Amino acid sequence: MNSDITVPALAAAREAAAAATEVIRHYWRRGVEVELKADATPVTVADREAERAIRQILQAALPQAAIHGEEFGLEGERGGLLWLVDPLDGTKSFVRRTPFFSTQIALMDGDELVLGVSSAPIYGETMWASVGGGAWLDGERVQVADTALMGEASISSGNIKTLTMDGRWDAFGALIRDSNRIRGYGDFCHYHLLARGSLDLVIESDVNILDIAALAVIVREAGGVFTELDGAPVTLETRSVLAGTPSIHRQALQRLRLGNGQVR
Repeated sequence: MNSDITVPALAAAREAAAAATEVIRHYWRRGVEVELKADATPVTVADREAERAIRQILQAALPQAAIHGEEFGLEGERGGLLWLVDPLDGTKSFVRRTPFFSTQIALMDGDELVLGVSSAPIYGETMWASVGGGAWLDGERVQVADTALMGEASISSGNIKTLTMDGRWDAFGALIRDSNRIRGYGDFCHYHLLARGSLDLVIESDVNILDIAALAVIVREAGGVFTELDGAPVTLETRSVLAGTPSIHRQALQRLRLGNGQVR
């Protein structure tokens, strides 16, 4: 992607995330009514107003790009530049007054994720990255750990319901037994920890692209590897994640493939 677009696009994404933060903090302080969407997931006025604020800024900065948002769907045509927006990823946490929610904004150019911003306003962190530009946490460049041995690895899992239904579940159990420690930070949090070297592997089997697009760019630019559980590249249809340091990702992928009956 042309740097003449990347630089202002990243600036716009950071500005849009900051605008969403103002909306979210306002409703965090005062509380909100909760509605259920058709898929039985919660939504609030904070989700909708935050997405409106994001769209206004992104459309002004890059009018040629389409936008796909969690609350208002697709505006424009896929295939060129496409913003991917989840204004409040972790609404269930938001309404239960826990700080593990975030704003996720990413940009795709064709099939390639080229930049991402992950803002966690109550948790107190903002990370961003662009292809070739490194990964940053509140203005400080970050890097994944150099962990190479599974016995030294820290693993975190998020949504893993689907993972329990096939042969990879036993392989996941073996990873836990052989690792140094297991946690379940979930949502944006374990990807932030991975990107800044505080964690070595993240496993999830039930996500959508709006949840993880920005985080994929951040982890990769921090030197990590970010794929689906079977090693496939991240696409608009992605539903699972295996992300880690290069060595730990490689070992975990091999184990999960064998557990699922795949050859090495």
